[in-house]
Amino acid sequence: MATVNPPRGMRDILPADKARRERVLAVIRERYLAHGFDEIETPVVEDYDRLHAGIGGDNEKLSYNILRRGLDADAIRAAADDPAALSDLGLRYDLTVPLARFYASNRGQLPTVFRSIQIGPVWRAERPQKGRYRQFVQCDIDIMGDDSSRAEAELLVASLDAVDALGLEAATVRINDRRVLDWMLDSFGFTAEERPSVLITIDKLDKIGPEGVAAELRERSASTAAADAFDAFLRRPQTMEYNPFGERQIRKALPDGAPAELVEHLVGIGEAVAAGRGQTDISLVFDPFLVRGMGYYTGTIFELAHPSVGYSLGGGGRYDGMIGRFLGQQVPAVGFSLGFERLVDLIADADDTAAQAIVLIHDVDVPVHELVRHKATLIAGGARVRLERRTKNVKALLERSAADGYTAFATVAAGADELELKPLS
Repeated sequence: MATVNPPRGMRDILPADKARRERVLAVIRERYLAHGFDEIETPVVEDYDRLHAGIGGDNEKLSYNILRRGLDADAIRAAADDPAALSDLGLRYDLTVPLARFYASNRGQLPTVFRSIQIGPVWRAERPQKGRYRQFVQCDIDIMGDDSSRAEAELLVASLDAVDALGLEAATVRINDRRVLDWMLDSFGFTAEERPSVLITIDKLDKIGPEGVAAELRERSASTAAADAFDAFLRRPQTMEYNPFGERQIRKALPDGAPAELVEHLVGIGEAVAAGRGQTDISLVFDPFLVRGMGYYTGTIFELAHPSVGYSLGGGGRYDGMIGRFLGQQVPAVGFSLGFERLVDLIADADDTAAQAIVLIHDVDVPVHELVRHKATLIAGGARVRLERRTKNVKALLERSAADGYTAFATVAAGADELELKPLS
């Protein structure tokens, strides 16, 4: 018999996994709602021109495009070298571009400062590999209409609260500012033309180390003096700091002469997050070399980390210029996206028995009205209930039920008034 699989990079979600995913989503949604964010929904399809407006970075190259209706074979061949002629729509590759369009479309019905939640699937034509899918769920919160550091602080407090509620209390957020990066590269002597390629190289610092970064900068034909200055800065003597975030730590991590207003901006975010979380040792770490790949970031950027894994669990930043592309006037905006698929993998072994789930195993001669009565009584008591006809291999039936997340079972005989619940273990 031939194996029938879903498309590469996409998955079938079995009942127990689906239940666990929904529990994780419920925790995230509940915490975000508690922090004053409102959930919205946008179409999974957007106009081709909007998805390819130059604001989605490399993700635009991974977009799934939808063929225009009514094209015949000759028209398709004639437009083979012009994607815009072939497609007028595409599947969304993130939730930020649709949100910017949503805000531009509905601004008159939204508050001056709008706090949104978006949770839903996105699609990218990635090369499938472990932990990287072509269809996956994103969990985003965004604040539009607030250009102050309050917006960043609200996002960080709410996101860390959601992660805490999932049992990942040791999580931290690496934080930087694109304006700090620009100033730093300028102080080393990199030209504005060099900056995009230099940022790509700096983003590899964790993978190839200072020597690798310096070598690649020179290979990219960056000015020698600037590459040497950057290399020397990376090799400077440093002392360990107990508190990873504060004015002293930020200034020590930067070249001398960092603009006071940028340092004060970051320090203010730290103070607000500390107040919001009721902690003095806050979960922020200043990282002057944090880049974030999306070209639309204009200010603060951040990534969520956890000591149990070597990759980020989410991130975001300020993108003040995006909504203006659609609205014709600038609107400040900042967002944070949780890496839902990675979070689910981390908490896959969490206790899944929050609600009692019962299997009622019955013989074929039990009247239907009795089965329905027993089931209704248990449901009224808050349980989840499944009816299963007794099979020859009851052990296999129980094992499958346990795998599906059921926690107890009872056998139902005809005329029985009460049921004896037994644990499924």
